[in-house]
Amino acid sequence: MRKFIVTIEGKSYEVGVEEVGAGQAPASVAAAPAPVQPVQAAPAAAPVSGEKVLSPFPGLIKKLLVSEGATVKKDQPVLVLEAMKMDNDITAPCDGKISFKTAVGSNVETNAVLAVIG
Repeated sequence: MRKFIVTIEGKSYEVGVEEVGAGQAPASVAAAPAPVQPVQAAPAAAPVSGEKVLSPFPGLIKKLLVSEGATVKKDQPVLVLEAMKMDNDITAPCDGKISFKTAVGSNVETNAVLAVIG
């Protein structure tokens, strides 16, 4: 049996795979979570003041369309959120100066604070 570590959606699994010879039935595959390095807790987020830009669904931050601190207008696209292989423009809910609370490449959940406009 050969052992491999496979990472799926950021979670590592140790998988044992048995080689099957000609005429033999396939063997079962056993998977068990591999030991994972402990992750340090993120520092507590500072209180947020201003209008929050929330993630409407889980996804991957693909691109920031404006710079940190830029002045944006209501309904202006501010970032691209990829979900289910589709790019979705996330727009500003109001006018103001934007402060991002996420980065390109981050995975976010529904209702995560992506930015604050104040």
